[in-house]
Amino acid sequence: MVRICNVNIPDNKPVYVSLSYIYGIGQSLAKKILNTANIDMQKKTKDLSAAEIGRLQEIIDNNYKIEGDLRREIQANTRRLKDINAYRGIRHARKLPVRGQRTKTNSRTVRGNVRRTVGSGKRKLELK
Repeated sequence: MVRICNVNIPDNKPVYVSLSYIYGIGQSLAKKILNTANIDMQKKTKDLSAAEIGRLQEIIDNNYKIEGDLRREIQANTRRLKDINAYRGIRHARKLPVRGQRTKTNSRTVRGNVRRTVGSGKRKLELK
């Protein structure tokens, strides 16, 4: 396995797909990085030379915020919103959808997949 930015990326996939295993790098950014490094996108990760891996590492380290730094920045942004009591911060604190989605239905993923269903209100008579 090739290790870039302290992340093991898979060997048997194209390089642009493998780079997307790094937090903060999607496929479009991976393609941009590969164009900058003059590396063929369809090349498999196991076929990369040490020089190419070094170029990728250098470009990513110098130009992009990834992994721990990016996670810390996002966490600091949400903490700041909570501290200033912004609407978005309150939504984050209550673990509700932040970007205007409806909550009557379809907010299961944010709420933790809670399924509270109510019957007809009529109690069923037990058989004697």
